[in-house]
Amino acid sequence: MATKKIVGIALALTALVGACGTGEDNGDRPATTAPASSSTTEPANSDGPDAETLAATPPMGWNSWNQVRCYDLNEDVVKRAADAIVRHGLDDLGYRYVVVDDCWQAPERNSEGALVPDPERFSSGLADLADYIHDKGLRFGLYLSPGSETCAMQWDDYPATGLGSLGHERQDAEMLADIGVDYLKYDWCGADEVDGLEPETAFAHMRDELKRLDRPIVYSISEYGRNEPWKWAPGIANMWRTTSDILPMWASIATIINSQADLHPYAEPGSWNDPDMLQVGNGPLTDVEARSHVGMWAMLAAPLMIGTDLDKVTPGVLAALSNPEVIAIDQDPLGRQARRVRDDAGVQVWVRPLSDGEFAVALLNGGDAPTRVDTDLAEVGIDPGRWKVRDVWAQADGGVVDGALGADLEPHAMALFRLSPM
Repeated sequence: MATKKIVGIALALTALVGACGTGEDNGDRPATTAPASSSTTEPANSDGPDAETLAATPPMGWNSWNQVRCYDLNEDVVKRAADAIVRHGLDDLGYRYVVVDDCWQAPERNSEGALVPDPERFSSGLADLADYIHDKGLRFGLYLSPGSETCAMQWDDYPATGLGSLGHERQDAEMLADIGVDYLKYDWCGADEVDGLEPETAFAHMRDELKRLDRPIVYSISEYGRNEPWKWAPGIANMWRTTSDILPMWASIATIINSQADLHPYAEPGSWNDPDMLQVGNGPLTDVEARSHVGMWAMLAAPLMIGTDLDKVTPGVLAALSNPEVIAIDQDPLGRQARRVRDDAGVQVWVRPLSDGEFAVALLNGGDAPTRVDTDLAEVGIDPGRWKVRDVWAQADGGVVDGALGADLEPHAMALFRLSPM
């Protein structure tokens, strides 16, 4: 399933000239020797939901929203997604969460105040659907909202009343355990404007209800980065959205990539920045853009949640999603997010420290014309010396470098290298 090689990738094997130091160390630069086994700061979510074992690496899977949005959601769509994950072997690569987003609910709660699935689109019930997914060795996720309304009620004219969890937090949390849910997406949906809620308090309330359960549930919260959740959500959730909704076009992806440049200090095992779900396979995105989308999400230590029909994707998209060496970077147990070291009119260089003293280096051409992108060990903050280079997209060794590396990149393409100390 190897992806097409990025056009004109070349490695320049040159000696370093002059000093190769990293400059002033402000605590945000990657380690220049073998990284430590934990973050340089105290674990941000030491009081959070089982951080040491739950979401120790960024969650991976499929979410219904970007594929079918609201009215086309039904249990058959979810089952087909689970089937496709297994058929393509994506489960073996780590894609295990199958998440049912908004619009699974009947238009109102029942006489006991409980949420129930839409009787036509989910006629078998959610417990049976969870069993179907669990029987495939996958994990089941579900959507709730902390206010009185869900996002589909606001933006998709979903004809419903009182589907949010406000006033039903404990009841809804216990429902998740009863069904067999493994992952909760808790979506803000303007609960401040509609219900006067405060994000940190509302999200912590559901955190506390989840902690009461015997069942471990990955907790994903979404308030779109409006209140800088990376500063307060560690200790509340396992992952938090950092951006507004992603669109299936390069301009949206590029904007999100740029918005993540300063968030690297806030990611660590059990505690992840979430730049939103993948849009590969949707809209006008090309295979080259899909590869850059997945590759940069891997550099960002981001959750990888597919949102497309896996029975209809191009071979290029499937190859981007299933490149095991890209996924290994995303899932690296050190859990450090990449840092951007250069942005020159969209031509960017990123570096991510990995476990065992290795590094991932990404060269990104965000512009609309072909260009050459070069960097060296000094720029990315890596100690001088001899480093074994691996071309991650080609899944091929690229020789030994003791100075510079680079690539000729078409528009919106990225080169991705893994450097191992000799």
